[in-house]
Amino acid sequence: MSSSVQFDPYAPRTTIWQRHPHLGWTLAVFLLTAALTFIPFPPVDAGDSAFAMLIPAVLWAYRAPPFRLYAWTVWAAQVVGWLVLLEWLHHVSWVGLFLLAPFIGSIVTLWFLAARWMLPCLLGRPAVVRITGILGLAALWVLIEWFRGWIFGGFPWLPLAASQWKMPIMLQMSAYVGAWGISFVLVTFNLGAGAYAHRAFFEGVTGLKKRSPEFSVALLVLMGSTFTLIGDTYGQHRQPLMKVALVQPFIPQGEKWDPEHARDILTTIARLTVDANDSGAPDAIIWPEAVMPWAVRHDPAAGQWLTALANRTGKPLVAGTVYSDESDERWYNGAFIINPGRGLQEPPYAKRKLVPFGEFVPFRPLLGWIEKFAPIGGDFTPGDSPAPLPLKLKTKEVRLGMLICYEDIFPSLARSATRTGADVLTVITNDGWFGRGGAAYQHAAHSVLRAVENRRPLIRCGNGGWSGWIDEYGRIRSVMLDEEGSVYFRGSQSVTVSVDTRWSGRESPYTRLGDWFVPLCAGIAAFAYALVLLSNPPRREPDRAV
Repeated sequence: MSSSVQFDPYAPRTTIWQRHPHLGWTLAVFLLTAALTFIPFPPVDAGDSAFAMLIPAVLWAYRAPPFRLYAWTVWAAQVVGWLVLLEWLHHVSWVGLFLLAPFIGSIVTLWFLAARWMLPCLLGRPAVVRITGILGLAALWVLIEWFRGWIFGGFPWLPLAASQWKMPIMLQMSAYVGAWGISFVLVTFNLGAGAYAHRAFFEGVTGLKKRSPEFSVALLVLMGSTFTLIGDTYGQHRQPLMKVALVQPFIPQGEKWDPEHARDILTTIARLTVDANDSGAPDAIIWPEAVMPWAVRHDPAAGQWLTALANRTGKPLVAGTVYSDESDERWYNGAFIINPGRGLQEPPYAKRKLVPFGEFVPFRPLLGWIEKFAPIGGDFTPGDSPAPLPLKLKTKEVRLGMLICYEDIFPSLARSATRTGADVLTVITNDGWFGRGGAAYQHAAHSVLRAVENRRPLIRCGNGGWSGWIDEYGRIRSVMLDEEGSVYFRGSQSVTVSVDTRWSGRESPYTRLGDWFVPLCAGIAAFAYALVLLSNPPRREPDRAV
């Protein structure tokens, strides 16, 4: 005997939305969160969108969706967003790209999971609990960004604050609390706006009851930390510091370490340097990272060639170059000053933060089988001194706080260089590894943050861009562009760097006190968590309606 299911043509039909009640939220949050993770930063560079970056996921968290579904959705959105942000990494390693993006996405997802737990618990609580809750979540975001800059050596690339690199009004608080403060304000605004949207559209209130104390506090935090501190930029007393020529040789990465191209590279560098000196009449000339195809000290001809070129121009050269110690047992990625008539100035600056798998292989006893992507045998040795390089000009001495490659993404390195007496921060880098996408612009965004944090002008010189200078308040004063408006080209340019004398010889509060805001955020987050646990339960259950 068999049975069969009869089809009833008159039975009500269900739609896909009825069969999968969370599908709409899932798709919307995934697509919007992935897009809003990407577009605030270069190359899209829509910094204003950072003020709405978290709102879709925040709104959904208030609706208390299934925890596992929420977790997978925001994790997938973060991974996709970071894959697009870091797409330039495929020029070096596809494996690296597909490992790094999920790693960063997973760390950021921790914050969304905390929001998924916290936000439904805030519904129906007193206003003071709700406000403390969103401030605690904003503080947790800061802690997670700080953690990302520390774990496994750290890769604090593109903190949320970097989205504001072209908005000086948002940057000034960095001089007091570091770039962490910008991220805190942006997350607080997102949470406040999300709370207001949920109250207006999902809580069934009308009239004046739609007012949200969370949003009011978010506005106060935004206005108090931006419009109040923007006054620091008024009344500047600017004086010229020096005129420097930035040489951008744009050497293709495939040729950079090829001995067959060494002579051509030296010819290109010499021509650009002489042209920059003749046309711009600079006080000094700056080259990018590791521009020399020969190692200084290891090869005596390298030092002789550098000295001859400095003598020819009559100007000191600031040259990024690989060099060895006297025994040839240790190798460094560093920077020398070469003075006309005197040659190499000792000691050089040695890069303190090395690139994993580029300049050294971490955990070599376990991972020694992995080859470095930089075709230089052996591991580099990190430097240990932040001491500035004294650049001796005709009428003064200017102390250069050197940062090489991606050292400017680490706030502590720029801070230590400033604390040891730097008059101007100087970033020399080689972003030629990463093609012509958004990498050079993303990298430059960090330099803007470091300039404001330490109230020091900052000079950048890249192999193929981004080259220019930024003042103490985060304003981009000059950037090298070709006729088509691109930073990716071969050339040179002289720029006059000025200083606001109000900060000459003075340390900003951030330079003096360091990351004091991070432990404060730890306290705020812990207090918010305890308050939500210990306060009276909400007057009603969270609305789980879709």
